[in-house]
Amino acid sequence: MNLLADLPPGPLAAERVDALLARPGLRVERIVSTGQASPPGFWYDQAEHELVVLLHGRAELTLDTPDGTVTHRLRAGDWLELPAHCRHRVEATDTPTVWLALFWPT
Repeated sequence: MNLLADLPPGPLAAERVDALLARPGLRVERIVSTGQASPPGFWYDQAEHELVVLLHGRAELTLDTPDGTVTHRLRAGDWLELPAHCRHRVEATDTPTVWLALFWPT
């Protein structure tokens, strides 16, 4: 298995999410973005913790922190931990951008 195999040749209408592993207390997904971004005004606010690793491409994520919003420009190899209920949004992604996302409960 290869996380960079079977990438779409062009833009998709929505991100592609492949479940790689699901165990009690842990979920691992490969997410392929092809230019997607969060809609204006939309913020993710998840009840579980998330670790994202950017494997390929580039992306911009904005986090809503107690000190204000912070935008992270990610390249291959960069990662972020998003604690549960850390409001965040995707500002931009390349075609393609490949993420590895790990989720676990609080």
